[in-house]
Amino acid sequence: MTDAALTVGFLACAAVLAAVVRRATGPGGVRWAAVGVAGLGLGVLTAAFDSLMIGAGLFDYAPALISGIRIGAAPVEDFGYPVAAVVLLPPLWALLTKTDGIRAGDLLRHAFVASRPVSWINTAFPFGAAMLLTTGRVDWVLAVGALYYLIPYNLAMYGINDVFDYASDLANPRKGGIEGALLPPRLHRPLLWLVAAVNVPFLIVLVAVGGPASWAAIAVSTFAVVAYSVPGLRFKERPVLDSITSSTHFVSPAVVGLTLAGASFDAATVTVLAAFFLWGMAAHAFGAVQDIQPDRDAGIGSIATFFGAARTVRLALVLWVASGLLMLTTPWPGPLAAILAVPYIVNCAPYFRVSEAAAETTNRAWRRFLWINYVTGFLATMIMILAWASSRGM
Repeated sequence: MTDAALTVGFLACAAVLAAVVRRATGPGGVRWAAVGVAGLGLGVLTAAFDSLMIGAGLFDYAPALISGIRIGAAPVEDFGYPVAAVVLLPPLWALLTKTDGIRAGDLLRHAFVASRPVSWINTAFPFGAAMLLTTGRVDWVLAVGALYYLIPYNLAMYGINDVFDYASDLANPRKGGIEGALLPPRLHRPLLWLVAAVNVPFLIVLVAVGGPASWAAIAVSTFAVVAYSVPGLRFKERPVLDSITSSTHFVSPAVVGLTLAGASFDAATVTVLAAFFLWGMAAHAFGAVQDIQPDRDAGIGSIATFFGAARTVRLALVLWVASGLLMLTTPWPGPLAAILAVPYIVNCAPYFRVSEAAAETTNRAWRRFLWINYVTGFLATMIMILAWASSRGM
């Protein structure tokens, strides 16, 4: 994939999205003279700073991937990105500030809460770790992908869910803070536009730099995010499939990273992914227990409403134990990661006999779960560093 083809893809995407958004806002929403001035300024800055960085030897471009036309030292392809920005962002801003008198700051504040910042790392880390362990280097593809799975992906996953779960979330006392936003109806449509605007460009880049294997992984990952919440699919209301889909949300970024890096899916890699998948299913199942009553009141099915509180807790325990046992079968230092299942098991075990009436008390353990993730994430990082060092004979 040449830089020119990538730039054309970005520009085409920006133009299509801008046309759609402009249609939604109507005429008069954008001051195009100001846009032209901003575009000229961005072009000058691009030429200046690209030339300075290339001249300093910080980076350069393979001649075979660019047209050879330069402005200063900057390849002409680099100017496509600021052009895409000035084409798309003004009509998008007009949409976000026009709908029902919504201020952009109000929407962005709600979008930030909806994206669950405390959980951002849970999707960015698997992607980044998978690429880094495979390639042994940090490059721009890793940086772009990690940024995508850090924020836009989480905004899509949780934001779409909050829009279509609004009616049931009203009756759920957990919603309205760290465990989920309560989005006012007036923000639903603008938030969905925002989700599309911040996700599509990243997806285009990841597709452009990948191949058939990564395309399949990205397709599954994106479909799972949408299918979990949107009407007509609503996988979140299909017991067991809800936990499978939720686990896919967290495992698929790692698979995307592996496929983009050209990793071979040997037995050890597949075993680690399987253990991670079981961990994800356990996490979702245990998290669903606290919402049994609100879900039943709203007529929503889940793995917890299907099996009941105590049996769902026991299922989560079995899945976490199985996840740890699988890691014991991986090459060194993989077995060390089996220990990471222990905090989750200890946190969940006291609710082995929890009653339906007391299901909501598991929320205390769920809040601990959110912070346990940071501790186990740190330990997982140490194990990965050890694995990386071992693979290089260090």
